[in-house]
Amino acid sequence: MSENGPIRVAQIMGKMNNGGVESVVMNYYRHIDRSKVQFDFFVDEDSTAIPREEIENAGGRLYIIPPYQRLHRYLPALVRLFRENRYRIVHAHINTLSVFPLFAAKLAGVPVRVAHSHSTAAKGETKKNILKYTLRPFSRVFATDYAACSRYSGEWLFGKRAMERGDVTVFNNAIDLDRFRYDEAVRSQVRGELGLEGKFVIGHVGRFCFQKNQEFLIDIYREVYKEEPNAVLLLIGGGEDRAKIEEKVNAITEGKVFLLGNRADVDRLYQAMDVFVLPSRYEGLPVVGVEAQAAGLPCVFSDAVTKDVCLTPTAGFCRCEEPTRAWAESILRLAGTERSGGEDALRQKGFDIRLQGRCLTEYYMALLDAAER
Repeated sequence: MSENGPIRVAQIMGKMNNGGVESVVMNYYRHIDRSKVQFDFFVDEDSTAIPREEIENAGGRLYIIPPYQRLHRYLPALVRLFRENRYRIVHAHINTLSVFPLFAAKLAGVPVRVAHSHSTAAKGETKKNILKYTLRPFSRVFATDYAACSRYSGEWLFGKRAMERGDVTVFNNAIDLDRFRYDEAVRSQVRGELGLEGKFVIGHVGRFCFQKNQEFLIDIYREVYKEEPNAVLLLIGGGEDRAKIEEKVNAITEGKVFLLGNRADVDRLYQAMDVFVLPSRYEGLPVVGVEAQAAGLPCVFSDAVTKDVCLTPTAGFCRCEEPTRAWAESILRLAGTERSGGEDALRQKGFDIRLQGRCLTEYYMALLDAAER
């Protein structure tokens, strides 16, 4: 803590559009010791879901800046704000793109500059991957410290040797375990609200985009429905592929797919599900996978998701290349799985945000102390 109050850390968020990274950072923000550390959020002006009220009510500051696609405006804005606020720590969460805000931080004389890896890459996003692989060698140039959501994502951005040397600090995508604890009464209530009594409910939470692979999930559901006519699919989220997903759902004549949009009560919706499915093409460590297991849900993840996400005995994987039939069989095998809370297993494995929030507070204090010696 400084003489004038808590240390202010500039959190570089990129676009806040109800994505997983934003969820992770906000979870930590709610549980850091704000008498010692306070967050200021730097958010692109084309964001669609900025939690302004929560940030400001907790004492944080919000800076709306030009999007990183306009570097000629983005970099000068950051340098000016970093200097004006005399930040001593900048923490960037935009993966390979973090090279740009960390360059601005170096120009502004910020002593502690953290690059944080939250994801990886996969085939199919040619333009994005060209940019990712072009920038990846520069991920460490302007950073003084490295963090990641999992060993997998840390190795992808910073290299296996950096992980083996202990250069990268892993911060689990921890959550409020009490909020997601399984509750039979809530399950009955939500299933009644949605008309799901007697249904086998397959659930998914994620931004509608190429990475999350919802079109494939709809095809998987159709295979499940052939064997289990009581099966329904809940899709929770929004995003750039929303219209495409709606079109595919509308073309289905069999079964029932619910498009529930972005929801603030996703913790309640997990209770109504019977199986959680995440067929992502690539991931770091998806926070929705942690949430689903905390709610006691059996889960099927694609093998493109880090194995670190498998935290409970009823979580497993299916290869991305497997046909929809194989995915359907994996899901159907989980029908009738006894539901129980998974919060104890997650707490033992370091996914309790209360503990992890304290760890992040101590991390910042230690970095600053080392930088100012």
